[in-house]
Amino acid sequence: MVSEAPPFWWTKADWRVWALSPVSFVYGAVSGRRMAKSKRAQARLPVICVGNFTVGGAGKTPTAITLARAAKAKGLTPGFLTRGYGGSLDVTTMVDRSKHKAEAVGDEALLLEREAMTVISRHRVDGARMLAENGVDLIIMDDGFQSARLSIDFALVVIDSVRGIGNGHLVPGGPVRAPLAEQMRQASAILKVGTGDAADRIVRQASRAGKQVHVATLDPSPGQSLAGKNLLAFTGIADPEKFYRTVNSVGGLISSRRSFPDHHFFTTDEIESLLEEADRHGLHLVTTAKDAVRLVGHHGPAETLLNRVQVVDVEMRFDNPKAPGQIIDAAFERFRERRLKSGVKP
Repeated sequence: MVSEAPPFWWTKADWRVWALSPVSFVYGAVSGRRMAKSKRAQARLPVICVGNFTVGGAGKTPTAITLARAAKAKGLTPGFLTRGYGGSLDVTTMVDRSKHKAEAVGDEALLLEREAMTVISRHRVDGARMLAENGVDLIIMDDGFQSARLSIDFALVVIDSVRGIGNGHLVPGGPVRAPLAEQMRQASAILKVGTGDAADRIVRQASRAGKQVHVATLDPSPGQSLAGKNLLAFTGIADPEKFYRTVNSVGGLISSRRSFPDHHFFTTDEIESLLEEADRHGLHLVTTAKDAVRLVGHHGPAETLLNRVQVVDVEMRFDNPKAPGQIIDAAFERFRERRLKSGVKP
């Protein structure tokens, strides 16, 4: 799977899209067939998958965290299952932020582990088994909608209202990860994030297909303010502009910005350059929680940067506060139906 989204994916289709169309056709045929024909292992627990239609950030991790909080409010013990993108470990591992760095388990896994038990696994069936053996009663899978070989009881597909599905073409000509018709068929519900209109066509398509449509916003966590501060904002996430909009929304004045690739591990030279520019121009440093966890556990310039930077954290807020709980209830109902069909008592 392509991990970085080139800028032309998010603009009107041009010659590059058409030049890549034969490869996109093959990619779509293979990915669509895999989704349609995939034999998924039956999990011992209810599984909610938080995915997206495209490569690139749509807000999956904040959505997964919101669902975990709703599960805990119901008295459940949720656990996260993720591939650990960006990390070096290739064995199924229980994440422990007291001993694991982002280089080993990935940045998103460390964010998830702050909220609930988290397992990284290239083979999600093995990861689900580990969670079950450790007392979890609901699995929330961050990503894996198109590729996981694990049964999914509720697939919530997140779509950003500003970016939508970009130019609408399949990888590598565009950001779409599999044919939309097949993705829509397997989705349980759509979560539209934000107030833009780029996702409206997909939302209408989902409604016609009888899919639930939820709406949410990705808002700064309470109590954060950057009012009156001149800032050097830096980030290595899939959609840097989303972060810069968030900084502006809490009153920050961005004098300089540095955008890095998604999941980027900052080099010593890059860190020293950020510190030097901030000192030279009297700027406050600001970044995302996802970027900050990639600095944790390091010494020297990285530790200095972590101690100086202000982290702007965000939360996914559903327009209907009851929606996360309803999603969880639907997943448990589907799980019971699945177990009965397989001849196993829930």
